[in-house]
Amino acid sequence: MQTAYEIAVRRDGGVATTGRIDSDASVLVPWPFAPLTSRGRCDVRVRVWGDDGAHSDWSAPLAIEAGLLDPSDWRARFVSAADEGAALTAPLLRREFELRPGAVRARLYVSALGVYECELNGRRVGDHVLAPGWTSYDHRLRYQTFDVLDLLQPADNAIGATLGEGWYRGRIGFPGSGGRELYGDRLALLAQLEVAYKDGSVDVVATDRRWRSAPGPILASGIYDGETYDARREAPGWSRAGFDDSAWGDVAGVERDLGTLVAPDGPPLRRIDELAAVAVLTSPSGKTIVDFGQNIAGRLRIAVAGAAGQTVTLRHAEVLQDGELCTTPLRGAQATDRYTLRGGGPETWEPRFTYHGFRYAEVDGWPGTLTLDALRAVVCHSDIGRSGWFECSEPLLNRFHENVVWSMKANFFDVPTDCPQRDERLGWTGDLTVFSPAACYLHDVAGFLASWLADLAADQHESGIVPVVVPDVLSRHSAERGGALNEMAQAVWGDAAVIVPWLVYERYGDRALLEAQYDSMRRWVDVVAMQAGPRRLWARGFQFGDWLDPGAPPDEPQRAMTDAHLVATAYFAHVAGLLSRIAGVLDRDDDRARYRAVADEAAAAFRAEYVTPAGRIVSDTQTAYALALRFGLLETDDQRRRAGRRLASLVRRNGYRVGTGFAGTAHVLDALCDAGEVETAFRMITERACPSWLYPVTMGATTVWERWDSLRPDGRVNVGQMTSFNHYALGAAADWLQRRVGGLAPIEPGYRRFEVRPLFGAGVTSAKSELETPYGRASSRWRLDGTQMELAIAVPPNTRARVVSPGGGASIEVGSGAYRWTFDVSAVRPETGPGRR
Repeated sequence: MQTAYEIAVRRDGGVATTGRIDSDASVLVPWPFAPLTSRGRCDVRVRVWGDDGAHSDWSAPLAIEAGLLDPSDWRARFVSAADEGAALTAPLLRREFELRPGAVRARLYVSALGVYECELNGRRVGDHVLAPGWTSYDHRLRYQTFDVLDLLQPADNAIGATLGEGWYRGRIGFPGSGGRELYGDRLALLAQLEVAYKDGSVDVVATDRRWRSAPGPILASGIYDGETYDARREAPGWSRAGFDDSAWGDVAGVERDLGTLVAPDGPPLRRIDELAAVAVLTSPSGKTIVDFGQNIAGRLRIAVAGAAGQTVTLRHAEVLQDGELCTTPLRGAQATDRYTLRGGGPETWEPRFTYHGFRYAEVDGWPGTLTLDALRAVVCHSDIGRSGWFECSEPLLNRFHENVVWSMKANFFDVPTDCPQRDERLGWTGDLTVFSPAACYLHDVAGFLASWLADLAADQHESGIVPVVVPDVLSRHSAERGGALNEMAQAVWGDAAVIVPWLVYERYGDRALLEAQYDSMRRWVDVVAMQAGPRRLWARGFQFGDWLDPGAPPDEPQRAMTDAHLVATAYFAHVAGLLSRIAGVLDRDDDRARYRAVADEAAAAFRAEYVTPAGRIVSDTQTAYALALRFGLLETDDQRRRAGRRLASLVRRNGYRVGTGFAGTAHVLDALCDAGEVETAFRMITERACPSWLYPVTMGATTVWERWDSLRPDGRVNVGQMTSFNHYALGAAADWLQRRVGGLAPIEPGYRRFEVRPLFGAGVTSAKSELETPYGRASSRWRLDGTQMELAIAVPPNTRARVVSPGGGASIEVGSGAYRWTFDVSAVRPETGPGRR
């Protein structure tokens, strides 16, 4: 355990230290020196003292550099192709410049209205995909910083950029609401190259009227519809010095408030992996279809040779039906890429400014015989590092968990989207509300979610209403084309404003994020309180409710078995209580008391309207009981016992199949375990009949589906207009596997203290959870051997773990280290598991 630390910083030729600070804090400690200014650089080292009095060696230096922190730091201005023909496609922009001898540092600061790729002297700058990404552009536009010293050459140099429509100018929305040019009608580049020399001088090459522009080989590019590329229109050497651009056109300035520029909070989109094709198929109609074996988000890279003018067409889809590419789930998205060959030898091509959700690709126009090695599926997503793992003795559960991981990767695509394939791909707030606990375990999403939450606060309406999608493109549409959705406060969806920051705090210990989001949280709870009125009953207006529960008609997903206003009032009580806790963390005592009273009043309203004295709930459904139990809405122990028994009875009567939608799925398994019905929870998670978590696995799914029955038992695709095969929300149960089966659950923020309390049942005889906490890797591994449970755990430095014996009996608290125990579990009733004796 740490007892003290010291931080040293070297900058501007001098060294400063904090001296020894007696503290056990080792994560997100306050910066103890003067803040860095724009372009400021320093090296930081740290050493710590343990409780034995000894101190560590100094750590290796960590280099830190600030970006451009003030609009006045920018000499560059946004420029666009002045020629209308170039401006309407994906224009190329370039400029040449001279490098003096003695360069020691070079930074390129760059952003775009649209998306961009930059080149220096014919070489790609960075490895980002679809930069600068998607944010609430009116309020926050990211810029990127690249170290480009190694890309420069003596004397003559050239810099160039290709622009694409992306989310800024391309078609974005969903059927009936999708529109173009929602943020602006001109693609523009902002680039500032700063080269520092040994003598202290600096040269700046910035976008201005001296740049040149021309149409490029990309004839069309769109997030939904794909990319069309004509290699015959390439201009070899266009981003190298000496290229003849005399036929190119001028550029025009584009006005833009540079005060909206922000540095990234999280990692960029990147090409993360590549998958080889596993089969080339011929469909009943004679089409050539390539199977990559895994549903992904990304695009194809092809290696092809043929005659100039030959066009290869690539159509993408997630599933086959009757042996043909099934494009019905794409709705209006074309998801089609076209490449026209230049001829003269082998050619390699990958689209730049689009992506698709697919496992299968239909290939048309291929010259010669198509072989497996001619195509690669390039997996793209935000470069969020993997942080959590789970595995158990049940192979189908392992495949389900892996499907959750794939769906998360495919949909953490700069914003947390609903799906990667159809004409939607929006940052639906409700999906993330229910999935955020699983997300914070599986990957390091602290920066990713901090960025998205900043957009949520920026797009939040003046009234306090949180948009149902963030970034908020729906409000840019007319009311009849989708904007009206955002004029209504939606439980679960709007609750992301409170639930997601709290989860990030719980999992990473970032108190500063609570401070940053506090006004947004407060405004949301206040507008809900106003709509609920003095009765504190949220009982009017449209609600999504328990969206997509298995009983809802295919094209009416809001018609769930559970009363939508019951769900709304339950979540109102829950988030008001969370806000009270958050106010306490931030030492806002008046708000803590105020929102605690609001939460108590909403819980009382819930009971008065929906709960009988005996604990029965008006909506006699799995979701109703799960929410009442998990949110602490029942008043007496007897009500809680009866509600728990009723929930278990409903699950058993339903054949252990799922009866919940978005609102209830994340809570039903925990509610069963809290009620002592552990075996029922295990029977539910291992059920294979539709609807269940394992039904898609038995149908060959490699990702989580939007609907419990996106693919019907007869092999037909669900007829509903929303039928994604890559949708993480219903995979929220992965959090239960990780916490309660694997056995790692946070007690204090950032896992400073955590609980190890694994559960077993339904024939699951072993499991393990591993997690990279902010303090280091924690793990829990257990195995049943007859009447014995062997448990091994690892506790990171400067943390403690509370280990609870099977059956919920004795507990022990331990510090950092590795431990093993053997428990006698013969007294644990096999029909209930260790949740009760």
